[in-house]
Amino acid sequence: MDVLSIVMSTIGFGGVVIGVSLASQTGWGSWEVLLALVVGIVSLALFCRRQLHLDEPILNVRAFGIRSFSVGTSLVMVDFMVIMSSMYLLPMYWQDGLMVPVALTGMLMLPGDIINAVVSSISGRLFDRLGGRRPVIAGFCVAAVGAVLLVLTNSHSAYWYVVVAHIILMIGAPLAMSPAQTYGLNALPPRLAADGSSIMNTLQQICGAIATALSTSLMSTGEAGQRTRDAVSSGTRMGFMLTLALAVIGVIVATVFVRQQQAPADVEETSATQSAGHEAPAER
Repeated sequence: MDVLSIVMSTIGFGGVVIGVSLASQTGWGSWEVLLALVVGIVSLALFCRRQLHLDEPILNVRAFGIRSFSVGTSLVMVDFMVIMSSMYLLPMYWQDGLMVPVALTGMLMLPGDIINAVVSSISGRLFDRLGGRRPVIAGFCVAAVGAVLLVLTNSHSAYWYVVVAHIILMIGAPLAMSPAQTYGLNALPPRLAADGSSIMNTLQQICGAIATALSTSLMSTGEAGQRTRDAVSSGTRMGFMLTLALAVIGVIVATVFVRQQQAPADVEETSATQSAGHEAPAER
């Protein structure tokens, strides 16, 4: 166990999260935010450099040298930030923007959560049938539609409208998640598979914290120091713009960088065809 690596990673990830979190209180240009971000980024750079020179690194960052893994990991992080930002903002919008009681807020959030669970359970099978490219692009496109609907909300939006927007978002985000994750991990050789999974799990937690902090910062900007019903609605709309921007980034990255992988069934069919082709001359 390399203690220095643990210290570097703690300072690095912690510095970035603290810097982003403080931005909602002191502003992005404050010395506290800039100091935390600089310390965090420098520590992460030193951490990555050290991992490259260790025989048994805590996180084998060499996995990022494989293009498909880097792309898949980036998409997973973006998608997770889409989910976390919306899940952070929606309860506040329901309770303080639409003045919905806490118990009813949970019930109104339930349909989207159920859809999230259902789509998550079937999205992995889509990778087996369609590969990674099409499900990921489709998922981010659907999530972008849901985010647009949330951006258009106000303090008098109908309950059914917000529920539908949430459901659409929760169809798209999990639809992209599992195929993106599989796309990235399948690109790794067996010796790096465990490291790749560890990297994704670690970055998910960090990106989730960053998404929450950015949402808080944008919401505070939209509220302009007030806490009225209209101000909260304005603040959450500003936060949902982050959700929309992340979904659009996901569409662009998936469209430009994700190459269509052969699904297992296609690989088996291709192998069988090639084998038949090799056997044919022998039968003549």
